[in-house]
Amino acid sequence: MKPARFAYHAPASIDEALTLLSAHAADARVLAGGQSLIPMMNFRLAEPAVVIDLNGIAALVYIKDDGAVVRIGAMTRQRALEFSPIVAAKLPLLREAIRLVGHLPTRSRGTIGGSLAHADPAAELPMILQMLEGELVAHGRRGERRIAAADFIQDAMSTSLTDDEILVEVRLPTMPAGARFAVEEFARRHGDFAIAAVAVMLLRQGDICAKARIATAGISARSVRLHAAEQVLEQKGCGVQAIAQAAEAAAAAVEPVSDQNASAEFRRHLTRVLTQRALARAAA
Repeated sequence: MKPARFAYHAPASIDEALTLLSAHAADARVLAGGQSLIPMMNFRLAEPAVVIDLNGIAALVYIKDDGAVVRIGAMTRQRALEFSPIVAAKLPLLREAIRLVGHLPTRSRGTIGGSLAHADPAAELPMILQMLEGELVAHGRRGERRIAAADFIQDAMSTSLTDDEILVEVRLPTMPAGARFAVEEFARRHGDFAIAAVAVMLLRQGDICAKARIATAGISARSVRLHAAEQVLEQKGCGVQAIAQAAEAAAAAVEPVSDQNASAEFRRHLTRVLTQRALARAAA
């Protein structure tokens, strides 16, 4: 298949890109890594009249350590995150999750901003954004807007970005010292999108679980935090029984979808299994 005819623009700055986006409004699509948009265009699932390519904007590529927060430019390649010493030291959970994203060519072209803005419910990066309670920075005609992780992804392939906004930065709080974490994923083949995935982070103080964070991917129409399961751990600790109860709470809380890959019942089962497995690995 070939894409429908479109006009192509390659701006060299954020301001130039915003001018183009404002001029073409809903007829335009922004191109980041192209790992999702290009296949959609080839199959005519997306037929933008205008494509605005952000790959020439060097100002959108960086990883910066600001102490309590790691700031990542939206056009930073996933491969760069995988090998960044800052990410390894400050956001090891992100590093583990990145290794589950597609294959080497996918990560070499795919960007953090492109994945988040595409908002595929099976993608790993929206799950990590939710769990780390990150923040996104968007630029538009009305200036800069900061969007909390919980307010960003609204539904499958749908975010709170407006037609005239570009995602420019992702801000992720540094993980606490001593935090334990794990990502468990079920997919048909290595590199496929997750049929179900669960990420966890635990902060223990002796037998007490001072903080628990659990998020999903691939199970529901969008990545979500499992607050009920988190509360079980924070109230009862990280023992075997508490982990089993948290896994049951996780399975009860999700709203799984059915599709050609798995039924809702199977995804609920996977939620329970993967949550228990991830928590046990993190706690150990």
